[in-house]
Amino acid sequence: MISLIQTSFQDHFGSTPLISFAPGRINLIGEHTDYQEGFVFPAAVRQGIWIAIQKNGLPVCRLFSLDFDQEFTFELKAFSPKKGHWATYVMGMVAQLQQAGYQPEGFDMVIGGDIPVGSGLSSSAALSVAIGTGLSGLFGFGLPKKNIALYAQKSEHLYAGLKCGIMDPYASAFGAEGKALLLDCRSNDHEEIPVDLGDYSLVLVNSKVKHSLADTAYNKRREACEESVRILAEEFPGITTLRDIAVSDLEKVKSLLPTALFPKAKHLITECERVHLAAAALKSGKLDEFGRLLKASHLSLSHDYEVSCPELDFLAEKSWEMDAVLGSRMMGGGFGGCTINLVRTNSLASFEEEIATLYRKEYGIDPDFIPVAISSGASVIA
Repeated sequence: MISLIQTSFQDHFGSTPLISFAPGRINLIGEHTDYQEGFVFPAAVRQGIWIAIQKNGLPVCRLFSLDFDQEFTFELKAFSPKKGHWATYVMGMVAQLQQAGYQPEGFDMVIGGDIPVGSGLSSSAALSVAIGTGLSGLFGFGLPKKNIALYAQKSEHLYAGLKCGIMDPYASAFGAEGKALLLDCRSNDHEEIPVDLGDYSLVLVNSKVKHSLADTAYNKRREACEESVRILAEEFPGITTLRDIAVSDLEKVKSLLPTALFPKAKHLITECERVHLAAAALKSGKLDEFGRLLKASHLSLSHDYEVSCPELDFLAEKSWEMDAVLGSRMMGGGFGGCTINLVRTNSLASFEEEIATLYRKEYGIDPDFIPVAISSGASVIA
């Protein structure tokens, strides 16, 4: 990819670029907890986005996307987002830098990547972080990684119209080889947890479905959590989000909340605890326990939080029946996308063959299998 992007840059702009890279991410456990200032457990992966960038001495920025085979130009002093367009992510990051007092000059940029479409590896966050890393390196801004992650998040909010949490850009910026990040979404601080999977590997199974319920359901779940906090605050003074409530208080919570709200609150409270238990299990090398927590997370997301779908449930449940699989769960926002699976490495081929056969028979869809390895975060690489 580095050679390809360098060649493309030479062809389009005739100069030698600086290269930056930012990875996609997986989330081992901790789903739908970030917007309640909870805990998540992401890790960077090898797949990601590469940026080639160089100053051009002009008052404009000239862009080319390898994936879309498209050019785009915008003026540094007058630009606005184009909804749904890849160049919006570049303009969003430039706008964040300008508002923070940095003044990038005109530049040329080529963008390329190898994150599979619809994989849930967060290509948009990787793109924003790669852009921020490249701009910082080219112009000598010396931006801290946390600033780049926060600018990327705000850029998605304001320019792409996605009210995402901090997890995706944070994991892309701070990822560490062979380590997951135990991230506190209130303080935006993390602890690196070694991930030694021994004879096992992580593989995503892409369901290749995305149900239209996703956006509406996401908003409703957020509203349910916020309403629960308002109700519970009378008996739990000082709480600001559901992360402030302990699992030991679940019975009290159940007695206070309406029947429709309690399962949603239960998921948030128990999922935050599962994140800590998962980190402890990996620290101790207890892969069986880690796998059990993956299954418990899926059941909670499916039955309590109700963000799964028949296809994801099918993929997870069939995986649980296999001796070579220690754990499986849906990963991401839900209603489609991928499951993440902990599979014995020497059984990966048979796992993929069996899952593909079962899924094709049930839904008439050939799933994609995406091997993932925990890797380093964003950097300038050439």
